[in-house]
Amino acid sequence: MREALRTSVVVVGGGPVGLATAMELDHHGVASVVVEPREHVSYLRPRAKTTSARTMELFRRWGLAGMIRQRAPLHIDWSKDIVFCTTVTGREVTRLTGTLGLALAGSDVTPEPGQQVAQPIVEQAMRDCLHRSPDATLLLGRRAVAFQELADTVIVTVQDATGATSTIEADYVVGADGPRSAVRTAMGATYEGSSLPRPNISITFESAELGELIPHGNAVQYWVLNPAAPGIVGRLDLNGTWWAIATYRPDEQDEDGAEVDAAALVHKLLGREVPIKVIATDPWRARTLIADRFRQGRLFLAGDAAHMNPPWGGHGYNTGVGDAINLGWKLAAVINGWAPPELLDSYEAERRPIAAKFVAAAAENGRTGPAMLAVAGLMGDDFENLRAEVAAGIQASKRIEFHSDGLVFGLGYAAYAEVQTTNGSDYTPVAAAGNRLPHTWLPTGQSLFDVLGPELTIIGPAWHVAGFVRHAAQHDLPLAVLDDPTLGLDAFFSERLVLVRPDQHIAWIGGPVPDAEAARILEHAIRGEWRQQS
Repeated sequence: MREALRTSVVVVGGGPVGLATAMELDHHGVASVVVEPREHVSYLRPRAKTTSARTMELFRRWGLAGMIRQRAPLHIDWSKDIVFCTTVTGREVTRLTGTLGLALAGSDVTPEPGQQVAQPIVEQAMRDCLHRSPDATLLLGRRAVAFQELADTVIVTVQDATGATSTIEADYVVGADGPRSAVRTAMGATYEGSSLPRPNISITFESAELGELIPHGNAVQYWVLNPAAPGIVGRLDLNGTWWAIATYRPDEQDEDGAEVDAAALVHKLLGREVPIKVIATDPWRARTLIADRFRQGRLFLAGDAAHMNPPWGGHGYNTGVGDAINLGWKLAAVINGWAPPELLDSYEAERRPIAAKFVAAAAENGRTGPAMLAVAGLMGDDFENLRAEVAAGIQASKRIEFHSDGLVFGLGYAAYAEVQTTNGSDYTPVAAAGNRLPHTWLPTGQSLFDVLGPELTIIGPAWHVAGFVRHAAQHDLPLAVLDDPTLGLDAFFSERLVLVRPDQHIAWIGGPVPDAEAARILEHAIRGEWRQQS
């Protein structure tokens, strides 16, 4: 047994959610150790490929958004379309345009559009950032195997590939260790929900010729509506690397025990036998699961350890990043001493309902997956007769999956949060407690989000926010002040004061208040309690 390490937070799992948790802690100056079995990021299985506009906003807080866009092989202007077709080289049925938040560049709604980028690229970018941080330690090639929670600490036993063990002492543990979470098991928490019985298989392959053979032009995804081989195909880069999902296919082995012919599956999706090289396969089943609790004492769950989303709509990884930011800033606030431990109670209260909404949305999207949309008649002489009807159905049923600004931006936390979407697709910003702070571009050309403080921020004229400032100074609360009248924020927020949390959600909004009420508002905010002016 080696000598124990000591840190503030142990993050179990170094996928995108675990790394995002460490990034958020680092953003607030809190030390962490990330325990991850994989020594290197594998690019063979790209997994998540859609980083939402909201996730890119949160990455922007860390200075990461620009790095992600620089490393992403597909620029946001390369394509914003989803094409539905008989086969990838066959006939087009219809298409959706401006999808997945890719058309939001320059919008007043957000400073960051979405980005198509494979999960391994995001992971490597975060690893690179954390390697440069004095507060973050990546303990790679190791797994956490036991957790002993004491009164004011947790002892984590870590095992390397040889079986040798060591321990880490931490204030808190975050389990971002996926569906087979050791942390969830240690908590005694269980998943609630279901898994669909029919398996799918993801395939990564190379083809130098395919791009020249597609008649539909560039697209983020090609949905294949062939009943004999339904699925999706898309590019990973512009150098001939592609991904495919064959939906409702056999597992790695068929009923007779023979291995699945992945190349044959790809050729059916493509509609012709284009020369390809299969790089990797990854069988999976769609799961709609959520843990019965996200916290037990000093142990917390985030990402797939807390909830499992079907991939339809790309919400799973993005929901996990939202968990990481919500939990990360709260842990940091408690560890740094400016918020009481009660603040941590708000993590599950806020994130579990949001996770449930995204799981439900993804499950609903899955009801109109490629296999459900496939129509046999499209493959033959009835194509022209059926095309209009099928296209209309696709436009109606798939809009919410690929135009989901209302879900991405519009879900608030508090009972006071006002509805910002009618159907999950449209989004109308509303400045209310619990909601994401509405975005605007300032006269300086900066994003409002770029001038917020790293912790709490109060927006309003200096003479109206003075009570907030005095209380913060007296109690060592980190409060940034935006009181410059030239920024035009008084008019933007209708002459109201706005208290903003580190995650860009509104803690309180209202008119001028006496000093005693300003103190109460701040005290509620640091406990994760929402206030609405009566």
